[in-house]
Amino acid sequence: MKHSPGFLKLVEDAKSRVREITIPDYLEWRDNGRQHILVDTREESEWNAGRIPGAIHLSKGVIERDIERLVPDPSATLVLYCGGGYRSALAADNLQKMGYTNCLSLAGGWRDWVERGLPVEK
Repeated sequence: MKHSPGFLKLVEDAKSRVREITIPDYLEWRDNGRQHILVDTREESEWNAGRIPGAIHLSKGVIERDIERLVPDPSATLVLYCGGGYRSALAADNLQKMGYTNCLSLAGGWRDWVERGLPVEK
């Protein structure tokens, strides 16, 4: 997908403040039982088409509105993903502004997950 320059500038700015985690590092975390909440920030139609096992769905359009109800602990480790790592970085940046202190964006997102042949659920 070709993104507009303004959007890419916004994402680049957010990524300057957001920590990213690679898929191999995430898999190591998960396999070692590290406590975290995996959050799919994609649109509902994307979620319905398939998702990473164990994820909860809070699309970028509602995550700021609903996060405090679903994850009241601002110190919880949140690993956010989207299609390619852009929307999740924007969402993580906003959650940090809301006081969430341990937000990470999954680098490469859903597309990289699928390209690696990792398990998905529908």
